[in-house]
Amino acid sequence: MSNESFYIRFASEDDIPVILEFITALAAYERMSDQVVATEERLRRTLFGEQQYAEVILGFEDSQPVGFALFFHNYSTFLAQPGIYLEDLFVYPEKRGSGYGKALLTYLARLAVERNCGRLEWSVLNWNKPAIGFYEKLSAKAQDEWTVYRLTGDSLARVANGGEG
Repeated sequence: MSNESFYIRFASEDDIPVILEFITALAAYERMSDQVVATEERLRRTLFGEQQYAEVILGFEDSQPVGFALFFHNYSTFLAQPGIYLEDLFVYPEKRGSGYGKALLTYLARLAVERNCGRLEWSVLNWNKPAIGFYEKLSAKAQDEWTVYRLTGDSLARVANGGEG
């Protein structure tokens, strides 16, 4: 990337409105706006509170936020090592093609190496061909033999109470 005005830094509590703006824009891009229940207060509590569940890095062009990545540590029992799970990577559509997404992913890969992680992984929607092409250019490999399962809402509550989803 040749843009010298681009930089990346970890988000602080002061960045919560920016983080929520990225989440909202990502949800709109993924056609999932109706699923966003995140609020500034929830982000404050879960990202910067007593128990911090995830971390966020922000990418800036000329001090304007243009991209973000939200991630957390997971663990591989087979490797007996931590990993980084990239929950969301998003660059504003008008800023794509500038190398910002690659710079954010490179930053996370370096962080994974520094933290002695065995892997950096993420999920991508099957229809998101531009993202899939981007990841494949970086030699990322799809894990087609795995299927993601999820419990949420009432199903999660029923299973937590010993019932079936």
